[in-house]
Amino acid sequence: MLHPLDHLVLPVTNIDLARERLGRLGFTVAADGRHPFGTVNACVFFSDKTYLEPLGVASAKECEESVRHGNVFVARDQAFRFRCGNDGFSAAAFSTEDADADHAHFVRARKSGGAMLEFSRLIKMPDGSQSTGTFKLAFAADLRAPDFFLFDCQRINAFPAGRSALEKHANGATGISEIALSAPEPEAFGSFLQLAASTTEIERTPFGVAIAAANARISLLSPEGMEAYFDSVPLTVDKGLRGSAIVFRTTDLAVTEALLADNGMPYTRKNNRILVKPAPGQGAIFAFEETR
Repeated sequence: MLHPLDHLVLPVTNIDLARERLGRLGFTVAADGRHPFGTVNACVFFSDKTYLEPLGVASAKECEESVRHGNVFVARDQAFRFRCGNDGFSAAAFSTEDADADHAHFVRARKSGGAMLEFSRLIKMPDGSQSTGTFKLAFAADLRAPDFFLFDCQRINAFPAGRSALEKHANGATGISEIALSAPEPEAFGSFLQLAASTTEIERTPFGVAIAAANARISLLSPEGMEAYFDSVPLTVDKGLRGSAIVFRTTDLAVTEALLADNGMPYTRKNNRILVKPAPGQGAIFAFEETR
């Protein structure tokens, strides 16, 4: 069964700064969600049931303790911050109904990122109500890609169904249509992405390869591809894999453009998309494209 894209992890220096930046970009940001292992998020939910997870550090002491106890999620976050800084795009998560089976599959493929993680956290809704979400994660990693990892996420106790207020955004965004990862040799990582998305489909493109998840396109692009599609050349010469850009569906690009202009947010237009360069609180290129 294909695993649809679930969410993207975006390390940030400061959750409040990320909240301010994302708000000026026209996103509705949920209340802070504290993890039991020292990190905190402020998610952006979409009507296609994908979401962004800006991730901050609430307690360095708790994070360090959880790493000592084998928490892969926090260990990878700390490693990313050490190598790449505190703002970026470090992971993609895919939805699964059986994280245990996925973990076993990753182990057999010699791509396991480490021990599984199960945890719960409070979820606060706009009306003030709260519930508890419980999640089980299975991690996939490639030793050639120290700065990007994948995981499959099973919701044991899911988010509340009635979160429509959080899924409406002033910029018109309705979901994630594509993520772009960059590498000098993008073809080398095709099978790694296929593993977590649970698909055999892969397409060669002029600048790399693309994989069709159940609900989004995953493009692995060369530096030339990043320049052609996103006006960006990765600064690193590292041969590893980097999270580089996120493409959002929007109902009306004119609405998106007007909001960015009103909020004083610099942007450019290319290939029928609006592009916003990374900034503190926004660790990847954000691109908006109109779909009806």
